[in-house]
Amino acid sequence: MNRREARQVIAALETDPDAARVFGEAYEVAEGTTVIPVTKGRDPVKPAGVFVVKDGEASWVPAVDGERIAMMGILVGLVSAAFAGIAMVRRPPWPDLHGDISRAH
Repeated sequence: MNRREARQVIAALETDPDAARVFGEAYEVAEGTTVIPVTKGRDPVKPAGVFVVKDGEASWVPAVDGERIAMMGILVGLVSAAFAGIAMVRRPPWPDLHGDISRAH
């Protein structure tokens, strides 16, 4: 796929008003590589990723939100800690100690 064919495909996709993705202006970077940005919906703030066309081969590179992934990890850790705390309050992992421990035997 050359650059002109890629632009024709993009032009055809942009005419659909109900498209779930919007393709940005294709631009050429180093070594003849063409990059086509893609956003989710009509909101340009939410990037979906880019199509990279190099040597006639197209590949998809998704946009990764590292902050969102980190927040999900923190949330999973907090929920796990809360469940562990609740389990320890209900039934402590240490053995049951019954009787009077103040008297010497």
